[in-house]
Amino acid sequence: MIVPPPTPADLDALLAQHFGFPGFHPGQREPIETVLGGGDAVVVMPTGSGKSVCYQLPALVLDGITLVVSPLISLMKDQVDGLVARGLPATSLNSSLSADEAASRIAALRQGHTRLVYVAPERFRNTRFRELLESLRIALVAIDEAHCISQWGHDFRPDYLRLGELVKSLPNARIMALTATATPEVRDDIVKQLGLGGDGRPTPQTFVRGFRRDNLRLTVSRTATHEAKLDRIRGVLAEFPTGIIYCSTRKQVERVGTMLAQLKLKYLVYHAGLPDEQRSRAQERFMSGEVPVVVATNAFGMGVDRADLRCVLHWDVPGSIEAYYQEVGRAGRDGELAHCELLYNYADVRTQEFFLDGSNPDPGTILAVWDEVRLLLHREPQTCSLDEWGAQIHGTDNKIAVHTCMGLYERCGLIAREIKSGTRCYTTSLVKAGDVGRLRAMLPGIDEKRLRDLRKLDQMLRYADARRCRHRFILDYFGERQSSNAPCGHCDFCGFKSAVPPRPPTESEWVLLQKLLSAVGRLNGKANRTTLLATLTGARTPAVTDVGAHELPTHGVLADEPADYLGGVFDELIRADAITIGPAPLFAASLTQLGRDVAWRRATVSLRWPKRQAAAPPAPAAARIPRVQPWEKPAAARRRPDDVNLDRVLSAKEDAVFENLREWRQQEAASQGLPAFTVFSNKTLKAIAILHPDSLARLGKVKGIGPAKLDAYGADILRILRG
Repeated sequence: MIVPPPTPADLDALLAQHFGFPGFHPGQREPIETVLGGGDAVVVMPTGSGKSVCYQLPALVLDGITLVVSPLISLMKDQVDGLVARGLPATSLNSSLSADEAASRIAALRQGHTRLVYVAPERFRNTRFRELLESLRIALVAIDEAHCISQWGHDFRPDYLRLGELVKSLPNARIMALTATATPEVRDDIVKQLGLGGDGRPTPQTFVRGFRRDNLRLTVSRTATHEAKLDRIRGVLAEFPTGIIYCSTRKQVERVGTMLAQLKLKYLVYHAGLPDEQRSRAQERFMSGEVPVVVATNAFGMGVDRADLRCVLHWDVPGSIEAYYQEVGRAGRDGELAHCELLYNYADVRTQEFFLDGSNPDPGTILAVWDEVRLLLHREPQTCSLDEWGAQIHGTDNKIAVHTCMGLYERCGLIAREIKSGTRCYTTSLVKAGDVGRLRAMLPGIDEKRLRDLRKLDQMLRYADARRCRHRFILDYFGERQSSNAPCGHCDFCGFKSAVPPRPPTESEWVLLQKLLSAVGRLNGKANRTTLLATLTGARTPAVTDVGAHELPTHGVLADEPADYLGGVFDELIRADAITIGPAPLFAASLTQLGRDVAWRRATVSLRWPKRQAAAPPAPAAARIPRVQPWEKPAAARRRPDDVNLDRVLSAKEDAVFENLREWRQQEAASQGLPAFTVFSNKTLKAIAILHPDSLARLGKVKGIGPAKLDAYGADILRILRG
């Protein structure tokens, strides 16, 4: 006998009885009714809007087991613990279980004692697990974080690609794919990769709930130094004491944690490099409210459901709008005000570019690494973690690239991998019948994905530089139309007061603006921010001379202005839409129509004017440099820039500068995942400490500083020297 689907009143009663909610959140009821009616659904709902109820409630009604694919063990644990606490029959199968515990849970599934089972996508590598599924009655497959199946998504995971075969093997099961952030392009790819709407399956229904979260205060702060970032964190936590501070790398997490310790703040650190037990304990302490702040990589967040999360801060710029909005969406889940701030320094983009290179290795690297992997597996299979694979491969020093390559080889049928129970290790073996031609055929697709990822990063940078409503920028990105153009009242451009209110320029500032905009106009589309600032301060770097900027009347016209101050004004002109920045990789600057009007004083702009560094006090009379005759040159001017005695003992002041430079170098190298010496050698740092150059032009003459390094690091070094 066919049991009719429950009525709306039945669903309301089940929701109140098992979950204690008086009614459904907007967007929950429709996908529930779709799968109970026998259809498939793609559900896109913001973090905190109740996606899990969309499959947990049907699991109580459907005749059979609901299989939930979830990417993190910690996420499974939180979900299962919550369901069991409500008296609902749920369990999980993951690599952390002992053999006896896993056998016990499988027996409960076979006997029909469990209605929901959570598994990781890696589980589908296991042949015995696939055989187990064939023996069970699977009524619904819920795929959480479904954007992971799309190469165009911000968190692509190759193991999710196996789910298309899972869907084919379960023709009678309903499918529900759920994600918090997906552009229309990614939504279409989810449907395609899962095979929904094909092979006799019904056309899936797509449900997209509004992305707008009016209780989130979105703001971007320009922070030129780590000290400036720490100062902002101190200020935000004083007002919003519970939150997450996201960093791009594990080392940055540890470094920021050390800084917070110096401020006597209570915090935890969380990243994928920590042991499983330590990560689980950290998440439990944070979720229980024992510790108010966690410093973490993006490994922390899925399943974090702490209602009183009052702030999310980003120490580094994320790689995409999708990643950023998913992470800030973890704040304010109780509907109360929450503060979300990006601490933006353009130099941090290098870390994301390193990740992008690792996720999209070039064809030469893919084939070179394959030759090494093939030789290593030729004799016997290897059992090790992905990090250990990265350590023994010489074709690239980017471990992320090795991870990406291993996934490609498996997808092409060149290798087979089985996860070792209870560990993070895989047993990898060579598939002798594998065809390397399949790998070569995939290479153009890797190039296409790289271009897409570059565009995503470019959009993230445009968000950081945007001179308009930030909520509207995000809604436009996700393709959601708004009926009103009224200010949102919840971002740094539409709403709350800024610590530095914008104002029109004074008469002296008008002169500076005209000189700066004139330089941009003369080099329209030929130079990026670094080259333009070097031009204005009179530097003769190769980047300056390559575009002929040293021959322009604007070369050196603002040589007396501090570089940090000029950079702040430049960034404000970008935010004011007077200057526009082109796409990667050059990020060339050009004038907008407003910029041209301002340069000719036909229009004005209100800027948040940065503070100038306080001028150094004059030297005592005895220490002043003696006046030289016009025909003489000071000793420092007669000496060649690289003609320094690097073997002598440094003075106390020189040694302090040297140590500051070493500390900065270590941070830079760590943020890029590089050895410190590849940034600068000790000899170069020692020469800088002795010579103490006061401009980019003089810094560029120090031995060991080439054009590329001057362009990348020059401003940071001058800042350290001024300090």
